[in-house]
Amino acid sequence: MRIARIADAELRTAENCHGGAGHLNFAGHWDENDFATPWNFVHYGSIPPGGGIGHHRHVNCEEMFVTFDNAAQFTHNGRTVEVEGGACVPCRKGESHAIYNHTDAPTRWMNFCVANPNGGYDATDFGEDRVGAALESSDRIPLGRFDKSLLANHANVHQGKGDISTRTIWESSDFRTHWGMVAHALLPPGTSFGYHRHQTIEETYVIINGSGRMTVDEETEEVYAGDSIPNKLGGAHGLYNHTQQDLEVFVMAVCMQRGEFDSEDLGDDLTSR
Repeated sequence: MRIARIADAELRTAENCHGGAGHLNFAGHWDENDFATPWNFVHYGSIPPGGGIGHHRHVNCEEMFVTFDNAAQFTHNGRTVEVEGGACVPCRKGESHAIYNHTDAPTRWMNFCVANPNGGYDATDFGEDRVGAALESSDRIPLGRFDKSLLANHANVHQGKGDISTRTIWESSDFRTHWGMVAHALLPPGTSFGYHRHQTIEETYVIINGSGRMTVDEETEEVYAGDSIPNKLGGAHGLYNHTQQDLEVFVMAVCMQRGEFDSEDLGDDLTSR
């Protein structure tokens, strides 16, 4: 099974990324060669105090900055807000964004990019590190949060075991590329996403907190916080929480054709894997 599991000691340093302040530490989890759909990349990293990514714009692709802990200042279309960790902010084609860690502790961060089919990655830097930018209220940017209080219970998802809680934070209509959705889920002990497959979308599961057993194409391995696991077109996959602690995850999907989804359940709750 393909699992991206990178320790902080293995991260590379990028100075003044897109004209940003200081540096950030990152690694590429997955790139366009790992997918059939128009994913461009999945990056994981840590933004140290005083570091960030400068203000820039994309025309042929869309990105989403995600923070898991601490806090950061997000800029979207020139508006800057302070955001506590556990947030995801999309930057659609033609929009601009930046991020800056104004705190005295590192911020765990990921970046996801989806390109136009055959469009590839592009960026225009504005030469702004956004340090000291005037702050506005959080309702001035498209802000999605991993808020457990907003999750809704669902039974036997993909013929899995028990009740899990989920919420779709962003859906296909929120994007201009083939991005399908961004979802947040909580699996209590002993519950699962049942074994299933998609023929028209690809997904990446990212473990936020806890651990579980991920099964992909008949291989089962334990996964931990910080891991990302891609599920390729037509591949079978599912996730079981075999532990005594909650398992928190978010799932991102990209479609072969914009807005087209499918799913086939395979009748296995994965509890015996």
